Amino acid sequence: MVAENLKEQLYATLTVMAVTLGLTRAEHLTPAMAALAVTATALGLWLATVIADQQAHRVVYGEVARGADLRRLLYVSGPLLGCALAPLLLIGLSALGVLPLVDALYTSTWLGAAALFTWGCRAGLRMGASRVAAVVAGLLDLGVGAVVVVIKLASGH
Repeated sequence: MVAENLKEQLYATLTVMAVTLGLTRAEHLTPAMAALAVTATALGLWLATVIADQQAHRVVYGEVARGADLRRLLYVSGPLLGCALAPLLLIGLSALGVLPLVDALYTSTWLGAAALFTWGCRAGLRMGASRVAAVVAGLLDLGVGAVVVVIKLASGH
């Protein structure tokens, strides 16, 4: 269950990175519009995942997920909502005039990249790699993440 939760964190991070990076290219973007885009992305991902997980549960078990199954489903999908917190905080700071909106969006993207790198390093260390190998694993995760974000941007997502 923890691995599934982390998988969702990784997916959500990549998606929100693509959204925030894509928003940097938008003309006449306001903090409210950026916040709406990030919120809609996170809510849309979360809702789609919950619906898909419920449907899969019904098909496999013949009933709607309830009790412990529902708590598990919500725990696993929770990061899809949490991924919006840092971008929304930075966009909020932009709305208050603390930093320009484009800087908030780039900072959010870089924080996502830092998370990917950190998870890669942590995975390398957890698998028994040396520190150097763990850093290489982090860089590889970061590179894969960058490719995914570029593909999402190129495809209009």
